[in-house]
Parts: sequence; structure tokens; C-alpha cells
Amino acid sequence: MNPVRTFESIVIIFNPNSTGDAPKLAEKLRDRLAELLTYSPEIRLQPTSHAGHAVEMAREACISRRNVLVVSVSGDGGYNEVVNGVMQAGNPEAVCAVMAAGNANDHRRTIGTKPLEEAIAEGHVRHIDLLRIHNRQGPGTAAEYAHSYIGFGLTPVVAIDLEKGSKGALKEMFSVVRTFSKFKPFEIRQTDGKRRKFDSLVFANIAEMAKYATLSEADDKASDGKFEVIIFPHMSKWRVLLTALRATTQGLGDQPSVSSYEFTTLKPLPYQIDGEVKSVAARTAVKLESAPSALPILG
Repeated sequence: MNPVRTFESIVIIFNPNSTGDAPKLAEKLRDRLAELLTYSPEIRLQPTSHAGHAVEMAREACISRRNVLVVSVSGDGGYNEVVNGVMQAGNPEAVCAVMAAGNANDHRRTIGTKPLEEAIAEGHVRHIDLLRIHNRQGPGTAAEYAHSYIGFGLTPVVAIDLEKGSKGALKEMFSVVRTFSKFKPFEIRQTDGKRRKFDSLVFANIAEMAKYATLSEADDKASDGKFEVIIFPHMSKWRVLLTALRATTQGLGDQPSVSSYEFTTLKPLPYQIDGEVKSVAARTAVKLESAPSALPILG
């Protein structure tokens, strides 16, 4: 077993406007840690004020202190920012953790093992893989990291539409149906030079996403040095719907597992990275790869 970790500093990052009551959860975690810990680290609450702020705060926390734990009280998107900030700092002693808040946290739900405050008090750090995406859109373009998944096609298109309105369950359903009815496939050039058309292409480090969909039956996905590739080739819409229904009921079964995947975009292409929607320009070489055991975590 790894030695028990204690920390000089614990930084708790949260969105004060979170839909999941993140401020109260962050305060409760701080107070509980003060009760449970047998040592006395500096514990700071740090609210975000704008998009990308969690990246900046996590990076600064890991640069200013070597022995630091950075906790994200957030959904998947907020945790993605914290993870990227920690990775940018390049501090091998920094550790990450996440407490679920916001709209959804597939990562915490899928790989969490015990209540977070207990895991921090016990201090047994483990390492998980990350997904790394390189979008070669110009010199100096930095890689981005995903803790859970990166999706092209139907996944980000639905997410963009959901962001336009309320996230209530009924409105979510109507939004998905409306988007699905208008959806068009996308085309990419793969490494063999051939152009292929897809409805959806998802690269996953976890077995489940979107609260209910089971993408893969693989065990120990978070630390095997590989990620799963879930492909929906272009097909009729009723077949896409049936496949999506199977994902939410019985799962999609075993999926191919790889350590890297490359393609070139032909047109501008949106993608979803841990719940956050971004885009890559046309005629861009894209490389996804596993970063084995890249992130030390608690929880």
C-alpha cells in the first residue's frame, strides 16, 4: 500500500453559481476536514469568477506549494478545468480530488470509492489515466486533458442545444429530440487516407457517461493505459436511436481499447470534453492518446 499522504495546503475550488449548491458543499467539506484530519493544513475555499478560472487557480495552487491537494466541488466540466490546471503546473507532488456538484459528475459517480472527506483523512493516493488530445491548429498549441471522455458528433451537438435552454428533465428530453431530428453526420480522414462518415465517435476513460449510458463493460478502465473507442458509423436515424436506447438499458458491451487514435478534420468540428463543448478547425490533425497513471487522486 502507498504511504499515507498529508498535505501542507488543501485548496477547494468551486463555482459560486453552481446548480448543485457547490458553495455549501465546499464549506461543509472544509469544516468536516477540520474535524477529521489529525494534522493542520492550510484549507482555502476559492470560488471561480469566470470560465477557465479554475484552470488558473489550480495551476497557481500547484506552483506556489509543492505538497498540495486541489479539490474541485463541481460537475465534470469544473473538474476538467482543475485537472488541466494541475497538469499545466507540472508538480509531481500535487494531488487531485472531486466532490460531485452541478448538473452531473459522471467521473465521481463512476470511479469514486468512498466519501471524499474519509478518503482525504486516510490519505491513500492512487493514480488514474487521463485522455490527452492534441489539436495541431498552429505552433505552440498545447495539449488538453480529459478525465473521462471526449466525444465528436451527436454528443457535443446535443450538449450545445442543451446549453441554450433550461436543464430541467422534460426540457432536456425535448431538446435532445429536436436536436436529433436535425442532426447530420460528420466526415473525417483517417490515418489510412480514407474518408469516413460517423454519427458519433466517443473516446472514453470511464464506463458510463450522461448519467445513464453504459459505454463499455471493461473493468479497471481508469488505470489500464488505454481508452475505449465507441463508434456510431453513419446509419439511419432509427438505428442510431435504437443503439442509444441499448446504451441506456443494457449497455453497448465490449468496445475496442487503444492507446492512441488519430484523424484529420475536413470541416470545423465541435467536440465535448468532460461535458464542456469546444471546437477544432477544418483540416486539422487530431491525436488522442492515453496518459497512463498521469493523475494522482484521492477518493
